[in-house]
Amino acid sequence: MGHPSAHQEEADSAIRRRVQDSFERQGLMAHLGARLSHIGPGRVHIELPSRPEVTQQHGYIHAGATSAIADSAGGYAALTLLSEDSEVLTVEYKINLLAPAAGDRLEAIGTVLKSGRTLTVCLLEVFGVRSDGERKLVANGQQTLIRVDRPTE
Repeated sequence: MGHPSAHQEEADSAIRRRVQDSFERQGLMAHLGARLSHIGPGRVHIELPSRPEVTQQHGYIHAGATSAIADSAGGYAALTLLSEDSEVLTVEYKINLLAPAAGDRLEAIGTVLKSGRTLTVCLLEVFGVRSDGERKLVANGQQTLIRVDRPTE
């Protein structure tokens, strides 16, 4: 699927604000120290700096943290293509851990493969990124999300 600069189209400001507001309500993303780095139509990037609190016993970023940012990136990618009255919930995802999650940070990229009326399928990719800019694919997967009506306040 490739390098993020290959597709950096920005979502419109209302969608970006909606995704950012939702992301900021996620306690786990805040706890991990993750941040949104790109919000495009059907494509969202989330970065996670490496720090001791997110590692496993060998010093690599834990698969749970890797999977969590991948799941959120796909969910928000799906949300960018849905109407204002919609939310998404993950139904299923599968992650292959291809290499130890090493680097100064991880970058998870969620890309919508198929956005349907009810179900959305996303490609999930996670790259380990070093300070010199070298990137290595450390995990990839696929996710299915279901569209639900946004609760009325």
